[in-house]
Amino acid sequence: MIYEPSDDSFLLAKYVKKYARGKVLDMGTGSGIQAEVAMENKNVKDVLAVDINPEAVEFVNKKGIKAKISNLFSNVEEKFDTIIFNPPYLPLEKGEDKETSINVCGGKIGNELIKKFLKKAKKHLKKNGIIIIVFSSLSGNIQKLFEKYGFDAELLEEKKLFFEKIFVYKLQQKI
Repeated sequence: MIYEPSDDSFLLAKYVKKYARGKVLDMGTGSGIQAEVAMENKNVKDVLAVDINPEAVEFVNKKGIKAKISNLFSNVEEKFDTIIFNPPYLPLEKGEDKETSINVCGGKIGNELIKKFLKKAKKHLKKNGIIIIVFSSLSGNIQKLFEKYGFDAELLEEKKLFFEKIFVYKLQQKI
């Protein structure tokens, strides 16, 4: 099952269009929407899309986007000017099927996957590189994690949905 674009995807895409530049990594590409938007940006030179789901990687490759299987950065060695991340960020729900869980669940609390990402992201960012990330108010205190892992965070937009708020942030390494 491939994650279908939703409110979070469309909100993130708005800022990918505005800020993506140089060499871009679309982490957890899903349907490939962020990679596609990045490729349309004249400031983007190259896009690599990665996902843990082989079905998503095959789907995105068929769209003509360079994609490969990777569990976060497990199969990524290079550095990027822009990293885009629309992670699974919801808390684990009892009884949720495994396929749905992989697409939406970020761990028991909801932020464990984001923590793993932030721990490794710096070594894959070029100097002055940025991360554009989206997450939910249901994911715990993500802003605290940005601080913990050494990122300056700028809130780009928040959108209220019926049971949560979603946030898009731009991150840069603290200098």
